[in-house]
Amino acid sequence: MERITSFSVDHDKIMPGMYISRIDDDIITFDLRTRRPNMGSYMSTRTMHSVEHMLATYMRNGEIGDKVIYFGPMGCQTGFYLLTRGVAPERVRKALLTALRAVLTHTGPMFGNTRKECGNYENLSVEDAKNECASYIIALEAQTGGFDYE
Repeated sequence: MERITSFSVDHDKIMPGMYISRIDDDIITFDLRTRRPNMGSYMSTRTMHSVEHMLATYMRNGEIGDKVIYFGPMGCQTGFYLLTRGVAPERVRKALLTALRAVLTHTGPMFGNTRKECGNYENLSVEDAKNECASYIIALEAQTGGFDYE
């Protein structure tokens, strides 16, 4: 069986930040790592779910919304995947920071927080989303260099 690309990265060396995980034609898969893997600090299911609802909504309604293919959590609970079509990484980073800041200033209820809209609608928290996004903004702003894994 062929080894998939994401298993070829030394996860003990990944720091919080934004990385290009793979490129398939004009689709770029970004690894949005909100915390260091294998360090014992993982997002709760509620936090991952909450960020997914908030950030997916703001990204799809933002500057590159028509270019967002997918946004969702990693099973390892250390980040998210964002797939975009035909958008330069710097532009994606800018749109991501705008969406993260929108989550921080969000007032009102969680997006998609009803039984009709979500399969686990009771497991959501605007505060959890805000806390995770605030930490991630700091990590993104501190990241230097390009979008390659170091």
